[in-house]
Amino acid sequence: MVGIIADNIVSPLGFTTEENWQSLLSGRSGLHRYSQGFHLPEAFCASLIANEKIESYFSQLSDNKEDRYTKVEQIAILSAADAIHRSGIDAASEDVLFVLSTTKGNVELLQDLRGFEAERPYLWRSAQLIAQFFGNQNEPVVVSNACISGCAAQVVAQRLLETHRYRYAVVIGADVLSKFVISGFQSFKALSPAECQPFDADRCGLNLGEAAATVVLARCEDGEPKSDVCMLGGALCNDANHISAPSRTAEGLVSAFTQAVSHLENTVLQDVAFVNAHGTATRYNDDMESVALARLGLADVPVNSLKGYFGHTLGAAGVLETIISSRELLQGTILPTRGFQTPGTVEEIAVCQKLSRSDKPCFVKLISGFGGSNAALLFAKNDEFFLRNIKSEK
Repeated sequence: MVGIIADNIVSPLGFTTEENWQSLLSGRSGLHRYSQGFHLPEAFCASLIANEKIESYFSQLSDNKEDRYTKVEQIAILSAADAIHRSGIDAASEDVLFVLSTTKGNVELLQDLRGFEAERPYLWRSAQLIAQFFGNQNEPVVVSNACISGCAAQVVAQRLLETHRYRYAVVIGADVLSKFVISGFQSFKALSPAECQPFDADRCGLNLGEAAATVVLARCEDGEPKSDVCMLGGALCNDANHISAPSRTAEGLVSAFTQAVSHLENTVLQDVAFVNAHGTATRYNDDMESVALARLGLADVPVNSLKGYFGHTLGAAGVLETIISSRELLQGTILPTRGFQTPGTVEEIAVCQKLSRSDKPCFVKLISGFGGSNAALLFAKNDEFFLRNIKSEK
């Protein structure tokens, strides 16, 4: 069994998971409207981490002035450092694998290297530097698969841990924004100029955000090390629908979830407290997810989206939203979907509008993205009685 033994989130709402959690409970959002941000002519709404704050925190972590790290590398290291510290593992050990999820990395360096070496824009180089910061000499794994990257990275880590080659995996999701990133989404006419409204009848597009999030996953043997939340299953499916969209009939997402739970003898649908959806607030995505939930028999299960708090954090989204959802599960809480007021999807679903309670032991994480990519993960409280009665075929 693979479980989460530590985590951390770095975002505009805080530099620890607890700071972010308290911000969410108070209803705070990191989203703000920017006019002429990144010298772009169109205004946009986004969640940005102040560079000065990053540099202040990073200087406390590393005083080696000879080493230069980019913004995305800095927030990835900051997030990983806190999670590693909380886990108590030796990050330099051969038993530890680093997995980096990012969609853009240092893409802005393609235009101007700013004094960095020619290899610096490559994702593998950032992953290598991050792992080496912690003294880890294993070849890190990079997962870059559009929006599902963070969830895909967790599935990849789970599979590698189950080979018994590693005992721990430090899974980091990180992305920052730039003129290239913002203008790319603007070219799709996908951005909302105001705060996004997931699943709402008046939704008109998504907001982007910056974040780094880390989970330390462990292969738990004989109950050790102890984890509060474990991954019951995860699966990926590409429906090859379109370069910029998954299937409108949710074929890939339904298939991913079906595969994720296929090894469980007993159905877990009645045990799902909530579904954390991708919930980007685009017309296409939210409709597609509502179709998936209806087809899976989850239309009556509470569903929420965190995009109204953090924006779409790209490669960090799957990891960040897993962490927050795990906190919700452990505290018996379901966060409301910020920005949602009026139902507006093709299938009726139970979108959370207020802080709710549930003592059920599982949550589902769904996510879809460009190229027809889809991922589904199932997590549960580490409850021996419940896990024993699920009866895995493995």
